[in-house]
Amino acid sequence: MMRRRTYLLTGCTALGLVLGATACGGGPAPAGDDDKAYSGQTVTVAGVWTGTEQKNFQKVLDAFTEKSGAKTAFVSTGDNVSTVVGSKIEGGNAPDVVMVPQVGVLKQFAQNGWLKPLSAAAQKSVDANFAPVWKDYGSVEDTLYGLYFKAAHKSTVWYSPDALVQAGVEPPGTYDLMLEAAQEVADSGFAAFAVAGQDGWTLTDWFENVYLSQAGPEKYDALASHKLKWTDASVVEALTTLGELFKDEGLIAGGQKGALNTDFPGSVEKVFGPKPEAAMVYEGDFVAGVAKDQFGRKIGEDANFFPFPAVGAGKAPVVSGGDAAVVLKDGKNQKAGMALLEYLATPEAAAVWAEAGGFLSPNKNVDLASYGDDVTRETAKSLIAAGDSNSVRFDMSDQAPAAFGGTKGAGEWKLLQDFLRDPSDPKATAAKLEAAAAKAYED
Repeated sequence: MMRRRTYLLTGCTALGLVLGATACGGGPAPAGDDDKAYSGQTVTVAGVWTGTEQKNFQKVLDAFTEKSGAKTAFVSTGDNVSTVVGSKIEGGNAPDVVMVPQVGVLKQFAQNGWLKPLSAAAQKSVDANFAPVWKDYGSVEDTLYGLYFKAAHKSTVWYSPDALVQAGVEPPGTYDLMLEAAQEVADSGFAAFAVAGQDGWTLTDWFENVYLSQAGPEKYDALASHKLKWTDASVVEALTTLGELFKDEGLIAGGQKGALNTDFPGSVEKVFGPKPEAAMVYEGDFVAGVAKDQFGRKIGEDANFFPFPAVGAGKAPVVSGGDAAVVLKDGKNQKAGMALLEYLATPEAAAVWAEAGGFLSPNKNVDLASYGDDVTRETAKSLIAAGDSNSVRFDMSDQAPAAFGGTKGAGEWKLLQDFLRDPSDPKATAAKLEAAAAKAYED
């Protein structure tokens, strides 16, 4: 599992995903469509996915092979996409396509001169099938390089209905009520939350939801672009709020030490696995895919979610993320790689993974019938509604330079792990975050 994943849908009605709606249209057929134009070529694709996600993405790649004749080879990079891809380029072994999980990394790749702009056919499909926000996030200096194939709704708190019933609590509507419910769960003899502290990216997601709700969209945008310093009082306030949960070891499965030794799949297992240890786990809609595929939970019955609740007087946050496909200039099969992107831009390609589950497509023309459960549809509606009201925001750490927002054991990931370990001094943590951010943005 890794940093970016998704799980939803979108159809030809009010589903102009994450910002804007529009008319139906599948766009042009991908190059090589059904004529096996790329037989004998192999497209190498690098991305963060492993396990179930990699298996399901391979189904999409296999469908591309059926249409184009090109074989595919997937290379899992782990979370350090920037480092791995950079090393491969330097070594003369660049992949043809990279599924980039962070806006900041996409910008870095473009500024390094590594990327080919999307073909005219791919751009036409993006215009026909995607809301403007996804084109904006895939562009650098008005040139479109990235095609967002997979999206995430990262403002969902997943829970075991049985665990909440046994504790006598209902899904809460505010952050304070969530902490009260968590305490009641803990009083019943069960940990409230499983926290995946071993994966620093999950902690950035915690922070971003609290910050977006508490500080508001304008400050969120300013902090995301580093026009606002991390020493700002709003950051200290959000860390203080988050620390209320982190400092109470009775609310977290295994306490702080246990959380720091729990990765994302492990956090889902602690709630939905064969030996549950906690009632709730915060993360994106992709939790459903793990609960269903790995632990046999029926979404909507054995596993459900409530929206990340509003903090203080703020509105409930909606944070999104996504994986963008890009073509590298140094790839050996660039034309076949671009044909893959043209295919990924179609509703047909997204439907392949949608039917497999654990997926949300930002392609607004994917048929809702491709998705397998009502919970998925409700998650999609939430994301779409946030887009319509212009309240949705892209994952903040994903917008930052990789050295700050996207590197294991460094920058924001490490500093928030340190904060989880000892949340007693939010102001000092904010100062360390600012120092790391200033260096990364200068570089």
